[in-house]
Amino acid sequence: MPWPRPQRAVIRRSTGIWAWESALHRYGLGPVAGVDEAGRGACAGPLVVAACVPRPGDAARWEGLTDSKLLTPSARDRFYDLIVRRAVDWSVVIIPPTEVDRRGVHAANVDGMRRAVARLTAPPGYVLTDGFAVPGMALPNLAVPKGDQAAACVAAASVLAKVTRDRIMVELDREWPCYGFAEHKGYCTPAHDESLSAYGPSPVHRFSFVNVGRAGAVRALADVVHNSEVHSPRFAGAGASGGAGVMGSTSRGVES
Repeated sequence: MPWPRPQRAVIRRSTGIWAWESALHRYGLGPVAGVDEAGRGACAGPLVVAACVPRPGDAARWEGLTDSKLLTPSARDRFYDLIVRRAVDWSVVIIPPTEVDRRGVHAANVDGMRRAVARLTAPPGYVLTDGFAVPGMALPNLAVPKGDQAAACVAAASVLAKVTRDRIMVELDREWPCYGFAEHKGYCTPAHDESLSAYGPSPVHRFSFVNVGRAGAVRALADVVHNSEVHSPRFAGAGASGGAGVMGSTSRGVES
């Protein structure tokens, strides 16, 4: 049986980034959750997925909210604090590189989206996702093209995911300073590739990525310069179901 969709729904452009939520609430399909991820294209660090249910009527307080990639770091931090304080509900799921390697980026991302919604305190009436449908979602849902720019709930989720991931990458930079994680956040930049060529991959790299796998033949893992135990449970042992350390999953916060 197909999910309920508002018939002849009118999306009012005057409501801007809140148009989708407003239309769904008018047809009694709220509350509305948005889901988005950060780190899909990175070759190091976790994949982070977030879900957020904004408070209806908060448009004025969240003025300027958009895709997290279009915001300055200071604006992202400001919106992060506002979202955590004002949202009806939110959750963050942190998927370690080992799971990304084992399942593949897309499969890990889709499962993370399902888990992020499932971890909300109360099931939302409708879920909006950024750009592509999420099979197996146990709630009515709709993929919104460029959702992180078109729907406030998805934009809020993108901020939660990106700020969480950026902070993790800064912490990883302290553990593995030779890679420059604080600067490029684990994405494939020329500087990052140079570090991979010089030092080989670390335990927090995604070995399923071609550039990392190629660099793995350059130098043994034991020769990589680092400031922590190679098998630190904070970065190597936490899995999909959470567990100790930064790379777990949580509702209304980051599980440790």
